[in-house]
Amino acid sequence: MWHLHEGHYWGMHWFWWILWMIMLIWIFAIPADIPGQRKKKQDPLDILKRRYAAGEINTEEYEKRKRVLEEGS
Repeated sequence: MWHLHEGHYWGMHWFWWILWMIMLIWIFAIPADIPGQRKKKQDPLDILKRRYAAGEINTEEYEKRKRVLEEGS
């Protein structure tokens, strides 16, 4: 019924496995901007606020960099 020894359906079997693997890699491994699926990109002010909240920079450095970012906008 399947004729596996004749090779008629065996090639299609491998074709579908390869097709599914390509689709899975495309869906999960390739970065894409899918709404609601990926983190939104942070603007520089968001990054600065996060660094200040984490204690990586002090208040003086935060205010200085914030001023520079707001002047550039």
